[in-house]
Amino acid sequence: MRFRLIGMLMGTVGLLSLLGGTAIAGPADAPDGAGRSCGGLRLTGTLPVPAPGAVVQQQVTIGPGCVPRTGPVRYTPAARTGPAAPTVVRQLHTRNEIFDCCGVRLTGLYTTSTWTTDHGRVTSLTTEATQGWHREPWDAGWSLRSSSKSDDCTADCAVANSRATAAFTYRGIFDLTGTWYANTHRSTVRFTADSAPACTFDVEVRHAFIGWNWQRSCE
Repeated sequence: MRFRLIGMLMGTVGLLSLLGGTAIAGPADAPDGAGRSCGGLRLTGTLPVPAPGAVVQQQVTIGPGCVPRTGPVRYTPAARTGPAAPTVVRQLHTRNEIFDCCGVRLTGLYTTSTWTTDHGRVTSLTTEATQGWHREPWDAGWSLRSSSKSDDCTADCAVANSRATAAFTYRGIFDLTGTWYANTHRSTVRFTADSAPACTFDVEVRHAFIGWNWQRSCE
């Protein structure tokens, strides 16, 4: 069994060497040229913050010719239950994710912000950030390289900004060197007493592929 495993790994190394180090991002029969490298790519976008209880989301797909195709903004407004009290506790979740052409989530950044308001001021703000990444057998796949989060004002604020960043690298079956792939996600939310005007997202991909897609949402 040990020799069979070594043979399989050597076969993989040989295949990648023949391909000149270029990884295959999807199956050979994937539609619309999925799996062809597009080189580096940076995408940015902003979503309106939904009413409490609603979700706003959007998807950007790398299409033929390596041209990003931005899908529609999808959201459902929440029904109003009555006037808000002077002091309000609110919570907002964001998702910032890259998927491959087969629907596998490669890397993602997620934030949860909780803030209170009182008479036109943001009285408190706390933000938690988490990250997710895809792993492969033999302790390979994507890894978290670094992460950070910050709130520029946490008490008695007219305006407060929450920022989070996560950077990922990859070493695995599609790249044994660990130098070909890298994804960096950034999410920012601006908070005011009456609302959170917008969620802003950014992602940098060192090597993107046709069929990959970027999904972002506020909830």
